[in-house]
Amino acid sequence: MKVAHERLTGLDRERVLGAVLPVLSAHGVDAVELVWRTDKGGWVLEVTLERPGTRIPGEGITLDLCSEVSRDLSAALDVADVIPHSYRLEVGSPGVDRALYGASDYERFAEQPARLKLRHPYAGQAVLRGILKGLDENGRVRIELASGEIAAIELSEIDSARLVFVPAGGSLHGRAAPRRGASGRGPRRSRPQGTNR
Repeated sequence: MKVAHERLTGLDRERVLGAVLPVLSAHGVDAVELVWRTDKGGWVLEVTLERPGTRIPGEGITLDLCSEVSRDLSAALDVADVIPHSYRLEVGSPGVDRALYGASDYERFAEQPARLKLRHPYAGQAVLRGILKGLDENGRVRIELASGEIAAIELSEIDSARLVFVPAGGSLHGRAAPRRGASGRGPRRSRPQGTNR
């Protein structure tokens, strides 16, 4: 099992992963994000889950599954004793606007609408919206723009990227939106919350 994006500043990364990865493996899920952060309520360890290889964000990530993973993660983290103070554990799906992190994400979600925020403008645009077309032979991200042009963007030029939800019957660039399963139209995130310590 893998973690696509992690931000564990202030924690012992290896020990946290040592507690988290076996739980993900036992449940047959990957983590899109594993983030240690604060909010108004205090410290939060946020874990967003997905089934490996799925092309629809959140597919197969149920509230029951999130509750089970949350329970098992909470126990594993307590036993490993890697977080020295009180915190909340939030486990959920990445939502229909799933963030894209690595080259494999751009290949996996090809033919889906996305938004790329660039470090430097492309043809005068700092943000590109279009249909992902995977990677070219040089590993650049290909995206079909409204004009029909297929832009090729170096991964290093992408500051952030997300899938874009297009409602059923909606359109992007004057054509039908890619078909999504029912799980693509629910609430953005399902998050059972637990307090640890």
